[in-house]
Amino acid sequence: MYKPMKINIAGIQIDKYSFDEVVERIMNTALSNDAPEYVVTPNAQHVLTLQKDARFREIYRKAFLVVPDGVSLLWAAKFLQTPLQGRVNGTDLFESLCSIAAEKGLKIFLLGGRPGAADKAAEILQARYPDLNIVGTYCPPYGFESNPVELALINAKIKAAAPHILFVGLGAPKQENWIYNNYQQLGVPISIGIGVSFELVAGMVKRAPVWMQKRGLEWLFRLIVEPYRLWQRYIIGNPLFIWLIIKQKLGLSKKFQSRIKLNV
Repeated sequence: MYKPMKINIAGIQIDKYSFDEVVERIMNTALSNDAPEYVVTPNAQHVLTLQKDARFREIYRKAFLVVPDGVSLLWAAKFLQTPLQGRVNGTDLFESLCSIAAEKGLKIFLLGGRPGAADKAAEILQARYPDLNIVGTYCPPYGFESNPVELALINAKIKAAAPHILFVGLGAPKQENWIYNNYQQLGVPISIGIGVSFELVAGMVKRAPVWMQKRGLEWLFRLIVEPYRLWQRYIIGNPLFIWLIIKQKLGLSKKFQSRIKLNV
């Protein structure tokens, strides 16, 4: 039996479940015939975006699970004396769920990623788990979210495939917005936004060495590998995130909320 446990990080309610508990809850939902649900995987950048995006906050509020992908959330929770039970890394979650889906006979669909990323990830996962039933992959073109024809095509592909789990790698907040707009009409038991996980599994983006992952330095490795794309997120975003947590610790969030504007 699950006990509802959430902690507050900069006004965002994060579920306090271990990695294994998250996997179990997702699989139970995927196996059920209940109403469709979705999972979000916040990091520090998500938390900053949530401070100024009311729609994004609403999406988070209605999520089935809000699990800490970023190690910065673990540090923040510990600093606030409300520790989490560990990181739920999106790529690890993706691979673990695919492994169990192969055992349980569940169907999965991969949407998004860079051109070729979902197909390559599917090829690698299929070789790793021969019983895995990948019923579809699709990489929508740039700007698809403003194209009604393309949106209808995506929905038609997913409905025809009828997966139990839909993995969406479109980046935040685009993937969360798309999931929120479509998850109910698609009827997929569980949809999960997983960022660049297709690229990581496919080897298009190199993942940090295990020792860096264990020490919470995966962000630094990604910054070194993709400095032009990620410098703003980490060089500017990380200090702003730290300031948010310090404000919360000191009880200053509400007092200064109207005075401080986050420009990320």
